[in-house]
Amino acid sequence: MPAYDDILVALRRITRAIDIQSKRLAKVSGLTAPQLLVMQAIRKQGQAKPSSIAQDVLLSQATVTTIIDRLETSELVSRERSTADRRVVFISLTETGRERLLKAPELLQAGFIRELDKLEDWERSLIVASLQRVAAMMDADDIEAAPILEVGDLTSE
Repeated sequence: MPAYDDILVALRRITRAIDIQSKRLAKVSGLTAPQLLVMQAIRKQGQAKPSSIAQDVLLSQATVTTIIDRLETSELVSRERSTADRRVVFISLTETGRERLLKAPELLQAGFIRELDKLEDWERSLIVASLQRVAAMMDADDIEAAPILEVGDLTSE
């Protein structure tokens, strides 16, 4: 088998693993990976401003606002205006949101990060450089992306 076939098969396996995990997450929790990340950031911060959530999950504030809108519609988060500054809005998990978060399976990237941390520095550097080169070879190095392992539009249901 030529090297390019090995590479394409590995990329396809990664894509399939992400797709399978995304579907399992949706089936078990009714959440997408970005929604789960946003909820985890809110839990970590307590009451959080959308801008700080966006910084935490490395998504644009517009994307985070869309995700929060959907989470609020599902009664998983609530918005509350600051009493000190009415322009500021804080996001909090509802009781339903906390329960849903507890029942949600671990994100695929959590296991990946655990395994990556076990590698030597040179191995991590080699993987990063190789994947960045593959992205460039596929004309994908200029595509904006957050470190969320999910296929499709991050703002869609």
